[in-house]
Amino acid sequence: MFRLSRSFAAIFVALAVLIAQAAAADSVAVDLQGKVVFMRHAYAPGNGDPMQFKLGDCSTQRNLNDEGREQARLTGKKLRERSIVFSQVYSSEWCRCRETAAMLDMGEAVPFVGLNSFYDHYFSEAELIPLLQEKLRTVQPTDGPILMVTHFVTIAAITGKAVSSGDLVIYDPATGSAEIFKP
Repeated sequence: MFRLSRSFAAIFVALAVLIAQAAAADSVAVDLQGKVVFMRHAYAPGNGDPMQFKLGDCSTQRNLNDEGREQARLTGKKLRERSIVFSQVYSSEWCRCRETAAMLDMGEAVPFVGLNSFYDHYFSEAELIPLLQEKLRTVQPTDGPILMVTHFVTIAAITGKAVSSGDLVIYDPATGSAEIFKP
């Protein structure tokens, strides 16, 4: 009976060690040096933008609702809990992307036209993607991580990944590799 109890105790201790190791591994920041983290803007109900869309007028755009704002705040909190700090933060000029970047609270977001959407043809893919590719070519392997808040079509065009609202993708400009990231 004593041997059986010792066996169970050994198994219990081994499981506890494995669980602790898994928890520790999850809390360690991923290596983002020289990488770009693309984020699709947080939840903004609907699809596309209204017909009266004007880039500089948020009242004419599809915007974040309370759920989207909370989603962005929670994502920022999770990133900070993993000790992730971005050396630069860029955003599409769309209001929902700028607000997502602000709600993340990961640094001042710089608007960048290359992150704008070409979904509704206010801009063309042919004019925007080369601007973004040019910026991505300037990222060096020794650079700190860069956050880019943008749109589904932009992320898909660069990374080949389909993302939902608020999803993140780690992109390596040196190799072109991309993976979905859940902080």
